[in-house]
Amino acid sequence: MLATVSAEPASDHSSPGASRGLVLLLAVSCGAAVANLYYAQPLLDTLAGAFGVSNGTAGLLVTITQIGFVVGLALLVPLGDLHERRRMITVTMLVTAASLVLAAVAPGFAVFAAAILIIGVTSTVAQVIVPMSSSLASENERGQVVGTVMSGLLFGILVARTVSGVVAAALSWRAVFALGAVAMVTLAAVLHRTLPKVPPTAKLSYTGLLGSVLSLIREEPLLRQRMIIGMLDFGCFSVLWTSAAFLLAGAPYHYGNAVIGLFGLAGAAGAIAASVSGRLADRGYGGRTTTVSLIIVLASWAVLAAGKTSVVALIIGIAALDLGVQSAHIANQSAIYTLRPDARSRLTTAYMVAFFMGGAVLSAITAVIYASSGWSGVCILGAATAGLALVYWAASELIGRDRQRGTARRPLTEGAGSSD
Repeated sequence: MLATVSAEPASDHSSPGASRGLVLLLAVSCGAAVANLYYAQPLLDTLAGAFGVSNGTAGLLVTITQIGFVVGLALLVPLGDLHERRRMITVTMLVTAASLVLAAVAPGFAVFAAAILIIGVTSTVAQVIVPMSSSLASENERGQVVGTVMSGLLFGILVARTVSGVVAAALSWRAVFALGAVAMVTLAAVLHRTLPKVPPTAKLSYTGLLGSVLSLIREEPLLRQRMIIGMLDFGCFSVLWTSAAFLLAGAPYHYGNAVIGLFGLAGAAGAIAASVSGRLADRGYGGRTTTVSLIIVLASWAVLAAGKTSVVALIIGIAALDLGVQSAHIANQSAIYTLRPDARSRLTTAYMVAFFMGGAVLSAITAVIYASSGWSGVCILGAATAGLALVYWAASELIGRDRQRGTARRPLTEGAGSSD
């Protein structure tokens, strides 16, 4: 099936690269798009009160958003290889804006949850922008460009939580989503005027395109490896942020929306690390970056456990976890984008579906664990997930090296046998 995919345009290999201004615009657009997924997180306690539901039910909003994102990744993002990307990006952003308006005026929890689901689906436009930036970059700067765009995406996550908390405290939680809609409309207009047209890279039917994603997973062991690491990696991220708002709103902290939102800034180290991780990947250190990142994520949970009563420990733990998660994520993406230049949107689909599926499953588990076992149970869950990721990474690397050695030795062994 993949044999029917057209070749990537020559510009992918010989392009002088995207201008810095365009890269920064793509970074801002990615950040604004993905921010929509996180506006609700610091407001979960407030939303529970506004709609008259339990904290456990409000916590499921994180899961609903991530399920929507997974659906968008599976069904929407692959179209980036099949359609002209500028038009696809701007239209999708306008649909996101309409969904944000619906969330802002939602009369009850069911309507709000439906709006959040659609926002999750359409916010996947960020994952159309990332492979687009990879295609526009020259070969020797691809990791750096992707890292810069991802830095924008990660700063968007950080700013989303902070802005959401501050705006909700100053105005109302509904104003948060209204302002998000304005941002999406504005960016859609700017991108329509600024982005170059990027022709499709695939000549397939839609069903064939979706089927080719499964073919990529089957044929590329490196993709499968990075999908599993990403799934567990983002699972840790979701464990933290699904439960953090409830911890900070309750004893001993009793913080309001504005202060809870500010805790998102503790993850700034992760956003800063994204471009560094991209450069390391360009220099061939992607594997070492992944190893160190996973160790940092595991260690962060010991610090976060002390954050139950120590705000300093909590801030340090958040910073460490975000640093590790985002560094591993960039290393993963840089690795998979070396595989099939003509299928980067589909590679993104495969990887990010696993990534957010891990987040959705772990956020749902976290809501249950927090209700029954509190912050201590959440930290055990996070540490177990991080430990599993590290063990899998070490085992898969050892198996891969053994296979390479076996392949390298086999011709020599066969040759020696024949000479006897």
